[in-house]
Amino acid sequence: MENLSILYEDNHLLVINKSPGILVQSDKTKDISLLEICKKYIKKKYDKKSNVFLGLVHRIDRPASGTILFAKSSKSLSRLNNKFKLRKVKKTYWAIVHGLVNIKEKKLTHWLLKKPKQNKSFAYKKEVNLSKKSILHFKKIHSFKSYTLLEINLETGRHHQIRTQLSSIGYPIKGDLKYGASRSNKNKSIHLHCRSIELFHPVNKKLYKWTAPLPKDALWNAFPCD
Repeated sequence: MENLSILYEDNHLLVINKSPGILVQSDKTKDISLLEICKKYIKKKYDKKSNVFLGLVHRIDRPASGTILFAKSSKSLSRLNNKFKLRKVKKTYWAIVHGLVNIKEKKLTHWLLKKPKQNKSFAYKKEVNLSKKSILHFKKIHSFKSYTLLEINLETGRHHQIRTQLSSIGYPIKGDLKYGASRSNKNKSIHLHCRSIELFHPVNKKLYKWTAPLPKDALWNAFPCD
């Protein structure tokens, strides 16, 4: 299927490298989603006459890119949901942020408050009403001109967590106008990429790690990444 970058597939899992700008799941825009594209791919590949089962396990923001995991069976969906709930899945993100980050490694703790009408989260240093404790760890990989490449691991999974927390300490993600970037990217993407997912397979119990190649982009390519 055109524009579908498959990292792994078996009877239970489908792992995709999502391009920036594509919805993971349908929303009010009614634009075609990655979930729909993948269902069409399975239907065509296996010549299925009936509806295709494909379970959504997690999401990535529309303007971001990277590794997305789908469940091809109800058994794997249930087990994967449990793994995510128990934080037995390691997701690693890469982000290019504005500014030269001098810190090698840091743990960030904030309380995030989501405001649905704005589709935006706000970070606070102390707990406020309806806020949720949010923790991430980042380390600096490389700096280039006025940008820094960071590697991020999440302890919690909150709405726009990486975008909100990095912006709150003065390092907005490149292209992320909503969270403080000076200008948007031409293709409306942001430089946030789910680089890899690591977990024990829900059925065969083997350890897998899937790494998503970076988008073909001049700034990503400027860093010594791969």
